[in-house]
Amino acid sequence: MKAHYASRAAAMLVMLLSVCVQAAETERSKAVPEAPTVSAEDLAAIGERIRQTGAQIRADIKEERARLDAQKAQEEAEHKREAEQARQLAIRESKNRQAAEAAQARARLEAAAQAEQVERERQEALRAQRQQAVKAKREEQIALAAQSVKAEQAARRQTGKEKAIEALSQARASTGVRAFAEEPGR
Repeated sequence: MKAHYASRAAAMLVMLLSVCVQAAETERSKAVPEAPTVSAEDLAAIGERIRQTGAQIRADIKEERARLDAQKAQEEAEHKREAEQARQLAIRESKNRQAAEAAQARARLEAAAQAEQVERERQEALRAQRQQAVKAKREEQIALAAQSVKAEQAARRQTGKEKAIEALSQARASTGVRAFAEEPGR
């Protein structure tokens, strides 16, 4: 875009030079009543000056184009650098996200394993509690059976004592040999 302005400036400069030349000639003609004649040397000097100005304008335009090309190359390099940085950042963020997801997955697995372990321990405790309850019930039944056996034995003893007492009292009550004769095994 600056090259466009530079070419316009060159065109304006050429036009100004021609106007200046015409104004200078007009001024000379006013100063000198005779018709001024431009010598070949003056024309050669003016031509040389125009050529130098044109060469300078071309050099300026070339310099400006080089500067613009360098600026464009620098902007492209900056854009590439920014794109590379964005790509690297995206890669880092992706790796971080994957690491976070992996950590979450590990944490979920550990939590599941821990919950499974707690459930196993709870089931084991329940089984042990049930076994303890069965053992306690069995021991209670054994104790009750032992009590009933003892009570039965005590009742038998008591019954045996009572029978012995009754037999003894019958024996005492009966007089004589008849009472003892009933028992043939003695």
